[in-house]
Amino acid sequence: MEAIMPEPQIYVERTLAIIKPDVIDKEEEIEHVILRSGFHIIQKRKLQLSPEQCSNFYAEQFGKVFFPNLTAYMSSGPIVAMVLARNHAVSYWKELLGPSNSLRARITHPHSLRALYGTDELRNGLHGSLSISSAEKEIRFIFPEAILEPVPTGQRARDYLNLYVKPTLLAGLTALYKEKPADPMVCAVLSAVGCSYLVLVKSLFIGELLCC
Repeated sequence: MEAIMPEPQIYVERTLAIIKPDVIDKEEEIEHVILRSGFHIIQKRKLQLSPEQCSNFYAEQFGKVFFPNLTAYMSSGPIVAMVLARNHAVSYWKELLGPSNSLRARITHPHSLRALYGTDELRNGLHGSLSISSAEKEIRFIFPEAILEPVPTGQRARDYLNLYVKPTLLAGLTALYKEKPADPMVCAVLSAVGCSYLVLVKSLFIGELLCC
């Protein structure tokens, strides 16, 4: 009877983080905080948005009094955008950021990133997605090539590896080793394939490790 792999149900969540123009010089310092807080930086890029792109990114804020100042601020210089991953990434990143108003954050959440790096309600230093759905939308906007498929973890990752990856990989490697290729380049390729398998295993188990 053919084994059927159950649909994965435990996911590593992703969120979008942006270091805004006025604190771009604190990029390395902020990244250290991010990594120490249990996040993995999956993707990262430095770019400068045009006022039109900022208007599209913040389209939900259109019509509000601060909207023109917001788009002007966000297009005033380069930004650093990052896709962060960990268990409950959206809520943990929002907690690490603190209140959107940096002045209020200094009173209620003095150790939050916006309290430390922000100036006021508009220039609050960093951006974070408000929900899982907005994270997916924002990631696609900044990283149009991003793949946002759920990543299986734990037992479901082991099931996936044992059912689909391991048999195919072992069959291919066994066939190649039986040939005993004399070409050192082929041997290097075999080693690389083995290493790639280990990298795949690590990526699939990120969520499990973060939950421990």
